[in-house]
Amino acid sequence: MRTSRPARRAFLVVHVVASASWLGLSLGLLALAIAAVTTRSAVTAETSVRAMKLLADWLLLPVAFATLFSGLVLSLGTPWGLARHRWVCTKFWLTLATTAATVFALRPGLTSMVRDVAAGEPPAGSHGILMGPAVSLTAYVFMTVVSVLKPWGLTRRGRRHRASQRADRTTGRRSAPV
Repeated sequence: MRTSRPARRAFLVVHVVASASWLGLSLGLLALAIAAVTTRSAVTAETSVRAMKLLADWLLLPVAFATLFSGLVLSLGTPWGLARHRWVCTKFWLTLATTAATVFALRPGLTSMVRDVAAGEPPAGSHGILMGPAVSLTAYVFMTVVSVLKPWGLTRRGRRHRASQRADRTTGRRSAPV
């Protein structure tokens, strides 16, 4: 499957903007988590946790799914392929894992934390509130570096595909996509 040049460019813009937004949201969540944990003011802690919940509920998931979908379309509709280069596979699985962590760990954790701070308790598990955004931010910075450097070379499937293309060029045939 190949996408047209304008479609490829549009998806690339969407992917870069969504990825940068996800990274920025994670940085914002980390700043709010630090504020919630380090403050002596119950009001500031509650406001920080509520802001985190708001960002996670309304922005984080749409941005995560936009990143995942646009990356999938780009990998399937360009010569990079989803399973031809190790860096693409790495980014795909990390994006899938961080999206799942957002859905199944971060959002439920923030929901219970909002309940706690609304009851006047300090944020429970202060390490947990910091850990999610810190791990996410680290993963997104890593994926950005991988996107720029494109390390590690081809997968086994990618090597077979490249060999097949070279063989077809020497015989003058067009190969079917792998």
